Amino acid sequence: MTGRSSTSRRTVLATLLAGALSVPLLGAAPASSAPTAALELPTPTGPHPIGRRTLHLVDRHRSDPWVPTAQGRELMVSVYYPARSSGGAPAAYMTEGEAQHFLDAESLGEVVPTATLAGVRTHAQASAPPAPGRFPLILLSPGFSMPRATLTALAVELTSRGYVVAAVDHAYESVGTEFPGGRIPPCVACDRVGVDVEEATVVEGRAADLPFVLDELTDRRRTGALARMIDPCRIGVAGHSIGGAAAMATMTADRRVRAGVNLDGSFFVRDAGAGLGRRPFMMLGTEFSHSPDSPGTDWPATWNRLHGWKRWLTVTGAGHFSFTDIPWLAEQLGLADPAVPLSGERGWYITRDFVRAFFDLHLRGIHQPLLQGPTPSHPEVEFRRP
Repeated sequence: MTGRSSTSRRTVLATLLAGALSVPLLGAAPASSAPTAALELPTPTGPHPIGRRTLHLVDRHRSDPWVPTAQGRELMVSVYYPARSSGGAPAAYMTEGEAQHFLDAESLGEVVPTATLAGVRTHAQASAPPAPGRFPLILLSPGFSMPRATLTALAVELTSRGYVVAAVDHAYESVGTEFPGGRIPPCVACDRVGVDVEEATVVEGRAADLPFVLDELTDRRRTGALARMIDPCRIGVAGHSIGGAAAMATMTADRRVRAGVNLDGSFFVRDAGAGLGRRPFMMLGTEFSHSPDSPGTDWPATWNRLHGWKRWLTVTGAGHFSFTDIPWLAEQLGLADPAVPLSGERGWYITRDFVRAFFDLHLRGIHQPLLQGPTPSHPEVEFRRP
């Protein structure tokens, strides 16, 4: 990226993340390069082996909001699904190109070898044969400029527990997403949001993208065995940062989506939450940015528009990226962010436990004491009201 692009994207992130890190997203880079290491994602806890298919979807009926001359709205989707055990090698976390672009965008290209990040494996086997049965579907939308890979641990965990999970990358909104033919489009949105367009443009665009993904995944003529696995009456959505705003906007746009989660994102759109009716929604975020008295947070107003089952949870000591893979991987490289007291490991366990409990309750009808109030097992999590 050019110096101007990097500066612009950092300015945008500071806005979107409500107090973004003053260090690279993978933590505080040491003076010398981090040691080459074999990075590992959290081990999934469920009984199901996991398969993964990568889909390139193009909505020919929409123009791209960032590059109108593009041939439709392009999306890359990683679909994780319960699989038959076949003993194949686990799929890669990112391609070499994606890893290089991501590290360069975060000024870590000379700190972390590209092969180290690209060498991470996902606990999912590429194109493994699907397991029999029908399963709830969860859509995942990443944070602004972040690739879908940063939500891999959550996708894999949910899949291991009996969900189909589709993590979606939105064209021209990521610093490192590889499309067919090795194309890695620039993050055009990174230079425009907060300059000549509002954050709501991202939210509204994704609220059109995700229903299209849902249409494609549930169409047996297009996705065959994957579509047959999905129970169309049990669909949820979750997202990190602006992806969390997109989760709520998607529920507003598409009543097929029964339940949603926002992981530390502002909502940005006017009257967020007003269209959900009595469908359940959970907000899980940092104490710093999303407590009732946090400056500039739109969570209190949104909370008051929610009329179904709802939870507003904040995590003491968490940083904005505590709800993603980033701190977990960073700490293995000695790149933990000193400004975030909560460890990457603990942030992952909290995210895993609460998101899984939410969807188990609302898509599978399994009682969840964890969601009823504070517990000694999760002392960092506070239940809020305006």
